[in-house]
Amino acid sequence: MARVPVRRTARTPRAAAAMPVGLDFALDRNSPVPLYYQLAQQLEAAIERGALSPGSLLGNEVELAGRLGLSRPTVRQGIQTLVDKGFLVRRRGVGTQVVHSQVKRPLELSSLYDDLENAGQRPTTRVLHNAVEPASAEVAAALGIAEGGAVHRVERLRLTHDRPVAALCNYIPEGLLDVATARLESTGLYRMMRAAGITLHSARQSVGARSATAEEAERLDEPAGAALLTMQRTAYDDTGRAVEYGTHIYRSSRYAFEFQLLLRT
Repeated sequence: MARVPVRRTARTPRAAAAMPVGLDFALDRNSPVPLYYQLAQQLEAAIERGALSPGSLLGNEVELAGRLGLSRPTVRQGIQTLVDKGFLVRRRGVGTQVVHSQVKRPLELSSLYDDLENAGQRPTTRVLHNAVEPASAEVAAALGIAEGGAVHRVERLRLTHDRPVAALCNYIPEGLLDVATARLESTGLYRMMRAAGITLHSARQSVGARSATAEEAERLDEPAGAALLTMQRTAYDDTGRAVEYGTHIYRSSRYAFEFQLLLRT
């Protein structure tokens, strides 16, 4: 199996990190596995383990083909595989750049904002809707209030590296929290609650999956019918009061739920 060294390119913009020196890819030309797929797998593994961090440059296809001793169509196909999965992006005048590794979120009472920040993903938020509305029967039941009671409905798009990860819809009882749009765009909802003296204690949560509608696909920059992860959660404070009900959808190409199972004896 030949090991093909990948060397730093000399033409690297100052604003972006270059591919680390000494990063090698072992491409087996005698394997039945296509070379483009071997390249894609090893690039993805390097991104996952942090050897290629967000912002790292791979160079353009001609440079990559020369460094790896591969044909340009082979490199193009390998790169496109990871572009389609959301790990890489092609930037005009820059080349191919690492966007992120997939975020794996533990199934615990934490916020998406905190999870993304802890993963080094630099989250940003775009508020799409923020208004007081009457609670539907579903929302009222989740929050333990009367149907038609006033709730803040907040819809946000959560992004990392300027690309959407999730669309979030949250309902908060009126009067519980100052949910000004400027604050929602600068931090996470649970951080706002903690700053207001609300102690989050527990949650009831369900996770599922379905296909994206045309509107959801456009919002999340996915093709219509793409697989989405879904989550519904009601969070409670230390007095047992429901303080938030959320219905969220996530791009499965960029996000996963992770949990540990213990054998009961």
